[in-house]
Amino acid sequence: MPVPTNLEGPTGGPPTKQQPSQKSMTKAERRELQERQRAAKLAQKSAAPTSNAGKDTAPKPPKTPTTPSQKKSGDASGSGAAKAALAKDAATNAAAAAEDLGVKSLSRGLRIFSHFGLPKPLGHSIKGDIHPAIIRLGLLFSEFRICGANARCIATLTAFKTVIQDYTTPSHSTLSRHLMTHLSPQITHLVAARPMSVTMGNAIRQLKLEISGSDIDTIEQDAKDALCQKIDNYIRDRIIFADQVIQKLTGKKINDGDVILTYARSSVIEKILLNAHEEGKRFSVIVVDSRPLLEGKALLKTLTNADPPIPCTYALLPALPSLMTDVTTVLLGAHSISANGSVYSRAGTALVAMIAKGHSVPVMVCCETYKFSEGVMLDGFGKNELAPPRFSQPTKHSQPLATTPHLEILNPLYDLTPPSCITAVVTEVGLIPPSSISSIPLALGKTNL
Repeated sequence: MPVPTNLEGPTGGPPTKQQPSQKSMTKAERRELQERQRAAKLAQKSAAPTSNAGKDTAPKPPKTPTTPSQKKSGDASGSGAAKAALAKDAATNAAAAAEDLGVKSLSRGLRIFSHFGLPKPLGHSIKGDIHPAIIRLGLLFSEFRICGANARCIATLTAFKTVIQDYTTPSHSTLSRHLMTHLSPQITHLVAARPMSVTMGNAIRQLKLEISGSDIDTIEQDAKDALCQKIDNYIRDRIIFADQVIQKLTGKKINDGDVILTYARSSVIEKILLNAHEEGKRFSVIVVDSRPLLEGKALLKTLTNADPPIPCTYALLPALPSLMTDVTTVLLGAHSISANGSVYSRAGTALVAMIAKGHSVPVMVCCETYKFSEGVMLDGFGKNELAPPRFSQPTKHSQPLATTPHLEILNPLYDLTPPSCITAVVTEVGLIPPSSISSIPLALGKTNL
């Protein structure tokens, strides 16, 4: 009977049990043996500092004389027990490492969404000289207490008015130069709280132009008052008056007996429906909503609280195909609109427009011209924003989600509606087909916004 050539244990120590030679093993068995030996060595190295620290602090027991035979037998038994313990620890560590690797590999699959705007924690660091009004506004943005393109833009400009009034020009500089430097950290703080919207970007760009055009010979307080007046004019002309014109233009398209479908909540759509109802037109509204924000509930509450109440139907997005057969007009809001006619709006808007087109229902997007973006968007993947994880928590009427490290919830806030699914875009300069959106600056008599 041949004597085995490999009499060592898994880690190269004394023999624990007889094993076949590596030459007689299969490739998979040799790989498994190497992995066990490597895991045992790593566990032994990690356990060495702990044992050394124990040796430094614990008192040493007195030595007793031993014979050579006793020493040899004791070393063999102790080494075997130590190797067995290390092998067990190595197996445990290997299992834990495999589990961690599985979780990390699963999470790595969502790295393709890492460029989306992620919500920042409420306690993010404050850098620079930030005005208290901007800090408060940043908290409201990060907590989603102020939602909607118009609401965020008005809140930002109103906060900037306070910043400008509390600003004092240094003795060695002028207002037209130093004020923009003072506003830069304020803008950075708001962007850190939540990604900037197109409306905020257009408004801030216009404000910087007004600041750079300020006369350096003007008294400081008069210059600040003039800037605040221009901010008020911007809000009045580009948002308030624009909404009133859009209300009249869209109201002409609403007739008695119409069934109007809208998605989520848009402040412009809400004003249009209430204004048409006040004019005596009788129609019903279908409010389609979806998670994570469920903004349609606020619109539903406003419409049903009208005097007399507007007949409404509330449904979630999966019920849309069965409701579209009764709809006569679809009214949608917009977060922004790009130069190629694509509408960037709340996630789910594209689905509503596509289903409406399949049923030959006209889709009208109500959008102010200050939401126009000179850029061209082809999809909702290149730029987007994620809802905070707390909006994914179950409600009292839904089943709780299992808490597991293998589950990751993704809630993009916006999607892109192609211009082929849009009948017309209603603006304060008139009804514009999506193919002519790039003519908005010319309609305003400007080369840019």
